[in-house]
Order: sequence, then structure tokens, then C-alpha cells
Amino acid sequence: MTTPDVGTDDEASVTIRCQDNSSVGVRFCDRFSFDEDSVHYAVELQAPALAARVNEVVAWIWDSDLVPFLEEIAADYRGWDGERSWQTSDRDLAVSAVFRSGGHVGLTWTLRPWPKAAGGWSASVTTWLEAGEQMASLAADVRYFLAGEPR
Repeated sequence: MTTPDVGTDDEASVTIRCQDNSSVGVRFCDRFSFDEDSVHYAVELQAPALAARVNEVVAWIWDSDLVPFLEEIAADYRGWDGERSWQTSDRDLAVSAVFRSGGHVGLTWTLRPWPKAAGGWSASVTTWLEAGEQMASLAADVRYFLAGEPR
């Protein structure tokens, strides 16, 4: 389930909770932009005994965006074979999607800051959502978040 949030400081965020285990989630927050070519934002992962954050994920306007990837998955609510994947051009955020029987999509969110640096780290969580409405809602929530528009 996704939640477009407006915190006490009026900062927009989107929280994705796993329907199988609500203690597992992903949060998009702290959106800012230097120019019209990009959007910067933070991504947080949480699960029992795990908290990870990348402070500056960048979405470039000329790049393949996360939103069309999520919209494509939502449109294929009847399922598909194999795994689909997407990543930022910097490869610090990656998402892979699988479909399981019963109409559910597993999204594995991986944070990997400084992917080429020696001694780097990565963390992943998987959120399970309903293939149709929950995926469509997630795509819309992320679209509004990245555009900086109220929902």
C-alpha cells in the first residue's frame, strides 16, 4: 500500500508498505531541484533490523524515469514471466519486479550509493503490492512526488 504523505513541515513524501509485512517499507522524501533538468530526492528503506538511506538520488528529464516503469507494471496487472528491472543512471537506486500468482507484484528496492567505490554498500527490501490498483496508485503517487505537485 502506498501513502502520499505531507509531514508537519509540509514536505511531501511517498511511503510504500509491504502488504505482507507492514514493517517493511520504502520512503521517497526530501525532494529538491537545482534546475529544470533534474530532480533530487532521498530514498529510505526500512525493515526489521534495517534502516538505509541515500540522500541524493537524481532523476534526469532525458533519462528513463521510474514512473513509466511503474506504470507499465500496473498496466500488466494480469502478470508476466520473469523479472523486470529499472535503475537510475547513477545506479544508486534500482528496482526489480516479479509477478506471483494471486495478482501480486514483488518490488525489490535496492540502494547502492557510490556503486564504483571500494568498500561501498548496498541494501534491499521487497514490498508486495496488488498488481492492479495498488501499483497504479504507487505510479501516480511517485509521479506527483517527482513533479513536486500536491496530490
